[in-house]
Amino acid sequence: MDNQTTSKSINKELSNDQKMVSGSAWMTAGSMVSRVLGIIYIIPWMAWMGTDANAANALFQIGYTPYAFFLQLATAGVPSAISKQISHYNAIGEYEVSKSIYKQGLKLMALTGLISAVALYILAPVLATTSPSESTEDAVLVMRALVPALLIIPSQSVTRGFLQGHNTMAGPAISQIIEQFARILFMLASAFMITQLLRGEMVTAVAYSTFAAFIGAVFSILYLAWKIKRIDTAFNYGAEESAGKVEVSSNALLKEIIKTSIPFIIIATGIIIFQMIDQVTYAPLMEWFTELSKDAIEETYGITQANAHKLIMILTSFGTALSIATVPLISNLMAKKDINEVSKQFSKGVQLLFFVMFPAAVGMAVVAEPLYNVFFPASDLGTSVTVVSAYMSIFIALYAVLGNMLQAAGQTRPAIKTLMIGFAVKLITQPLFVGIMGLGAYGMLYSTIAGFGVTCWLMMRIMHGATNYSASLLFRRSLLILILSLVMGAVTMITREGVNLFLDFENKIQAGLSLPIMAVVGIAVYGYLSLKTRLADRLIGIQAASVRNKLRIK
Repeated sequence: MDNQTTSKSINKELSNDQKMVSGSAWMTAGSMVSRVLGIIYIIPWMAWMGTDANAANALFQIGYTPYAFFLQLATAGVPSAISKQISHYNAIGEYEVSKSIYKQGLKLMALTGLISAVALYILAPVLATTSPSESTEDAVLVMRALVPALLIIPSQSVTRGFLQGHNTMAGPAISQIIEQFARILFMLASAFMITQLLRGEMVTAVAYSTFAAFIGAVFSILYLAWKIKRIDTAFNYGAEESAGKVEVSSNALLKEIIKTSIPFIIIATGIIIFQMIDQVTYAPLMEWFTELSKDAIEETYGITQANAHKLIMILTSFGTALSIATVPLISNLMAKKDINEVSKQFSKGVQLLFFVMFPAAVGMAVVAEPLYNVFFPASDLGTSVTVVSAYMSIFIALYAVLGNMLQAAGQTRPAIKTLMIGFAVKLITQPLFVGIMGLGAYGMLYSTIAGFGVTCWLMMRIMHGATNYSASLLFRRSLLILILSLVMGAVTMITREGVNLFLDFENKIQAGLSLPIMAVVGIAVYGYLSLKTRLADRLIGIQAASVRNKLRIK
């Protein structure tokens, strides 16, 4: 009897582990490819902007930050809420309730999409006046070009949440890639036509580039509509196949979706609000404490918040992907009241995050100079800001994962309280670092690290109180990952110095040629060390063990 119980327990653990690894892999692949595409386009796009390249990129970011805030406000909580609820009701066989949740979610998203679009259109002039943009009119035009996207993306996001609630991560991941691919094609085509063929103004090209978000969303929605008809979901079960023990009215479902989504919205908008604080306070602080011109302030803001931020988005995408993958899994386990398994999967999720983020951040910091110079005009500020941003990405990604895990585990209010404390830390340290300590652009990054660092530490304590996960195991594994990452970083740094002897990092082509060399060395070293120490086996499972055996690593 004991053997049978143990076997079942092991099978369950492997099943949950594989769900997390597989779900994370799909969402990471979709998000990573999407982010990579989102940074590659910068090379021709910046080239076509000519001498206005940095100003164009800064203007693009100035438009995107409030857009991202309104988008998160309209959609961020609902897909996760939908995913959590559908996973819960599917776990108890209430397929009819799952269908109703999705339908009500679509109605709600149509409304929030309309409200957010109108709000952005009306508030654009106010937001533009507080931005670092030299021209208020230009900033307004770029912001309003994003209004159409706000009308339809909410419906797209709730459909992704429906699929994620079925632990189906492939469809949402592929839709991300399709969305980004279509968006970038339109961006590049319009930018080339306006700047190179028609010799139009830079601001017009930037406005069309932001409007591309609408084009990408249209293609993504078409794919999701096709996908939802071809896979097994709650819609494949008739009313007679549903458990039928739970009856919820449409209004009650709508209230439940809103009630569940609000905390997710608050947590998801946390990152954007941090950026909004930077956008609103950076220029006044720099004008107050420095003698920099408005042009110089706009340029340094663009390098920090637009250029370097685009690079670290590739890293933080893993945190976003993992947070999406863990919500339905932990919600399902909570519905079954399996706290021990929640504890294991929480620890496993954080370890997986560190397993990817530590080496990625260290690696990006080491190759910051050639990496930055490939995509943007060579800049000492850009290089050093990229180094700090790389390490900052660890805290942003950890926040994304912890915030969603806490909510899935029913720790919503404590999670929001920790975020409020993080906001307070950010607001206090922003003027201290940017102005009083004279750190300028770096000050924004250090204050973000301080804010998210405090929030993450508090979230870890809350989850420990709720699930009693093994803090000692998590610490030992995290320390091992950090050590392996630092060893990899040291070897990559030596390689960088060697490569720099015959390749000039300030030349875009030569910088681009150097990156694959350093990347291969870094991946090989970290891969070997993680396999040799069996770390990869413990986190990834049989796939890692299979690779280790094929490579004959004892």
